Amino acid sequence: MERVKGKVAIVTGAARGQGAAEARLLAKEGAKVCLTDVLVDEGRTVAEELQKEGYDTVFERLDVTDPKAWQTVVEGVIQRYGKIDILVNNAGILAMEGVEDTTLEIWNRVLSVNLTGVFLGMKTVLPYMKQQRSGSIINTSSIYGLIGSGGAAAYQATKGAVRILTKTAAVEYAPYWIRINSVHPGVIDTPMIAGIKEAGALEQVNALTALPRLGTPEDIAFGVLYLASDESSFVTGSELVIDGGYTTR
Repeated sequence: MERVKGKVAIVTGAARGQGAAEARLLAKEGAKVCLTDVLVDEGRTVAEELQKEGYDTVFERLDVTDPKAWQTVVEGVIQRYGKIDILVNNAGILAMEGVEDTTLEIWNRVLSVNLTGVFLGMKTVLPYMKQQRSGSIINTSSIYGLIGSGGAAAYQATKGAVRILTKTAAVEYAPYWIRINSVHPGVIDTPMIAGIKEAGALEQVNALTALPRLGTPEDIAFGVLYLASDESSFVTGSELVIDGGYTTR
């Protein structure tokens, strides 16, 4: 199928869940993929599995809150492959506390990963994409970047901010033929929703979803693949909602 054949991609948070699924699909569709995460053993395992299948992948440790680490990873990809066509800002963390229970420490930690990490990723790759006058950046927001819900105050704040940051950057970099879009997953069956399961709120979430199942990481990966490919060459500043109909209610 090779929908992104010859392209070079960086995927953050690629050790498991959505990020791993996105990295696998991009590789299987022809991209050379740099998988990044702070979970080194798990990330290397995913990259090595893909290498054994014949795909061109590499793993690099990346703390998305660290600008120096971003520069090191991006420069390494440029040296290895000569370009960067795709950035998937997938890394994120979840905190379930509501406004009153969210400490400043929790607030700052969630913002640093979910929002500052996206900002730093774009800031680091954009100079290279400007030079080549092409590129696709996909930022992971959430349905809670579109609608409100009780609890998870810091998480939801970051996802709303990612949505608007994406649109702002899309306008700024459109003259360089760089496309920047956001994906908005619903409740996806990944390790991140462990807190929802523990809180006993999963049945309530499922009741609000039109399609009677949880989403899978692969559901999101196919949306990312579309935005990464030339099939979406006239799509920028857009919100791709993949939520089983949750936000239609």
